[in-house]
Amino acid sequence: MTPKEEIEKLRKELDEHNHNYYVLNQPTISDYEFDQLMYKLQDLEMFYPQYADPNSPTQRVGSDLNQSFKAVPHKYPMLSLANTYNEQDVREFYERVKSGLEGEEFEICAEMKYDGLSISLTYVDGELTQAVTRGDGVQGDDVTANVRTIRSIPLKLREGSGYPHEFEIRGEILLPWTSFENLNEERAKAEEPLFANPRNAASGTLKSQSSRVVAKRGLDAYLYYLLGDEIGNDSGHYENLKKAEEWGFKISQGMKKCRSVEEVLEFIDYWDKERKNLPVATDGIVLKVNSLRQQRHLGYTAKSPRWAIAYKFKAERACTRLNEVTYQVGRTGAITPVANMDAVLLAGTMVKRASLHNADIINELDLHVGDMVYVEKGGEIIPKVVGVDKAQRTPDLQKVEFIKTCPECGAQLVRYEGEAAHYCPNDTSCPPQIKGRIEHFISRKAMNIDSLGPETVDDYFKRGLISDVSDLYSLTVADICGFNKNRVKSAQKVVDAVKNTVNVPFERVVFAIGIRFVGETTAKLLARYFKSMEALKSATLEQLLEVDGVGAIIAESIIRFFQDEKNIEIIDKLASYGVQMQLSEEQIQGQTDKLKGMSVVISGVFSHHSRDEYKAMIEKNGGKNVGSISAKTSFILAGENMGPSKLEKANKLGVRIVNEEEFLEMIS
Repeated sequence: MTPKEEIEKLRKELDEHNHNYYVLNQPTISDYEFDQLMYKLQDLEMFYPQYADPNSPTQRVGSDLNQSFKAVPHKYPMLSLANTYNEQDVREFYERVKSGLEGEEFEICAEMKYDGLSISLTYVDGELTQAVTRGDGVQGDDVTANVRTIRSIPLKLREGSGYPHEFEIRGEILLPWTSFENLNEERAKAEEPLFANPRNAASGTLKSQSSRVVAKRGLDAYLYYLLGDEIGNDSGHYENLKKAEEWGFKISQGMKKCRSVEEVLEFIDYWDKERKNLPVATDGIVLKVNSLRQQRHLGYTAKSPRWAIAYKFKAERACTRLNEVTYQVGRTGAITPVANMDAVLLAGTMVKRASLHNADIINELDLHVGDMVYVEKGGEIIPKVVGVDKAQRTPDLQKVEFIKTCPECGAQLVRYEGEAAHYCPNDTSCPPQIKGRIEHFISRKAMNIDSLGPETVDDYFKRGLISDVSDLYSLTVADICGFNKNRVKSAQKVVDAVKNTVNVPFERVVFAIGIRFVGETTAKLLARYFKSMEALKSATLEQLLEVDGVGAIIAESIIRFFQDEKNIEIIDKLASYGVQMQLSEEQIQGQTDKLKGMSVVISGVFSHHSRDEYKAMIEKNGGKNVGSISAKTSFILAGENMGPSKLEKANKLGVRIVNEEEFLEMIS
């Protein structure tokens, strides 16, 4: 046997054992025997590097080399599903499908909704070629190197199983409960912050810069949807997944084809109880019309398919003792009270902290320290206190009183009219707010400095390298590295990324500087109305109130922001580093008032331009994009397959429908 033949034989053998162990849970050899085969293959690959293969079983251990994630467009958009939480919605979905198929018989494939990170895997000639996260549904991050380390994802498909030349398969990457608990144990010993739940841990792991770290954490994957030009129109979703199982994929447990709504509801009821015995987190059931031909007939709304829906399980509830209420300061200075409780098992995780949201919630609950409180997980992720068992309260318990000063800097808290939260007004000197403002400044929708993250910001802040956003621009490679010369490459990347932000447009700069209550949309409106930071800085209350969407609270917040000398100093520094402080000539020239004062809803699929391009056109011509139809909607820009519910509402309210050609004529 030649070395190449022996290498290929070992790879095939190890792939088979991987499949038996991680997909079928039926190992046929001991761990020791598996390791010996792996060592033998590693030795052969080292001696014969000309036969290297990225899909070899030896590559599943990952690498310590840092990597960046490239954005990749999806061949087929990854849309989200409409959610429901009750039986009536399921019945209505079933009736909508029946109506849409005009009485034709159909089957519903019911399957588990896994609570992980959505992934799209592409295979060509039976080999994994690319793995991309969901991202925004249109494009995601290429995480192929990290996904190769997940042992339940086949790198090569099983020979002779009849897979297509090229196809895409989608699913969820998860961290099993046992791996999650082990990971948090390790982090606790290292005095690192614990992950809140398996989904966060899976997401953080998959986006790790080191694939060796990913390999150690024991991620798993379940696949649930097959796409491709070679997937037959007359096939069924259930049947396709059964084929995928033969090719080597781990598919949804307990899938079932249902032929009536009663069968669907029985399936939901069964798994609502049984899911607690599963090795991974689930948060509901997904219902899909089984026939691909019928799926295509039913089509899509702007956001989700009409042939599928997600039923979310009701939140699990537990009762435990409240020991203390502590307070956290957010990026905007908002104060969030947190209940610290005796640890209790809830939806698979031990919970000892839960949000109390604000002072009004505390008063409504009439909370006393020592109360027995009911805790739920909102969407099975974030724990919250929802009630008190007052029958167990003793007379000696002390009522919880909301704090009056900031727990971080001691400033007197304020509560703005119409706001539920209390705020620390000391936004230029309160440490969590300083770090929060920097994290906001570097975020994707603001300055998009993707080489930095919250942990790095915290590190730089503790080391005294930064005390506000303008300090980012004076950072040098030497500052970042210190005595650690291994950081040079990553430090240079940070310095370069910061310098590149001088190209970020002015409207995103307005959002990035972090004026309280000024979100992304309001920042665009302000930038286009005032056109420069100087004009915005000197705007009066009356001028600000003239801007569409700016009310008294936002206007007063803007004025307060520019009255603070520290903020003015930061903006002046940013300007000196070349950050855009006004709209470009091109933007100014392209602006019109043709849609001034108009609120526009976009619905359907378009042929001339994308939805994002149409949104930009609306804003450029003085209009405002809104998500839902109301009596105040000026018109609907409608493409093909406009949602029937939107059409019905538009007709009921008498809202004008405008097609692509009419709209382009309006703004020409």
